[in-house]
Amino acid sequence: MKALLAAMLIVVTPALVLAQTKPPVKKEAKETIKKRGGKAAAKTVEEAIPVDDDPAVKLTPADMEVAKLVHVGDIPCELGATVHITPHKREGFFIVRTGIQRFRMHPVESKTGAIRLEDPVAQAMWLQLGNKSMLMSQKMGRRLADECMSPAQAAVAEALKKNPMPSLLEPLPAPKAAPAEVAAPTAPAAAAPASK
Repeated sequence: MKALLAAMLIVVTPALVLAQTKPPVKKEAKETIKKRGGKAAAKTVEEAIPVDDDPAVKLTPADMEVAKLVHVGDIPCELGATVHITPHKREGFFIVRTGIQRFRMHPVESKTGAIRLEDPVAQAMWLQLGNKSMLMSQKMGRRLADECMSPAQAAVAEALKKNPMPSLLEPLPAPKAAPAEVAAPTAPAAAAPASK
């Protein structure tokens, strides 16, 4: 019995120690907490952690046009998730957050016509299509949020349900025969000049 109890303590002790440790707070967050009278809220720490601001990233005019098409606000996703997209203070950049994850993204021109935002440091990508959007982590190799729809995307998705696009694998339907053309009236033959 004592051996079983000792074995359980050996297994459980590291978990108890880990549960009692707090995540380290960055120096900037500590200063912010001091300024607010020592009262720290979870949001205070989040606000104090700077999002990478790489001045080396230069946006092209095409990227700026893509930035104008990004849906901003709270975008509901499947499984009760929500993605919050807000414009960054630097023009053309966006803060994309879901849960406790936060990314500073900028538009990247896409050849497919999809609107694409990327955070090269955190290796995350926001892909916005006509009928849905998704947030992906290339670092983790999985989707963080899927089936996200702004009101405009929900309208497009509803229209696609009513009138689906034809499959690329099926042959195109035969063109409908054009209605028979009405024969154009022929011009009367030129009259022969009268003889004198």
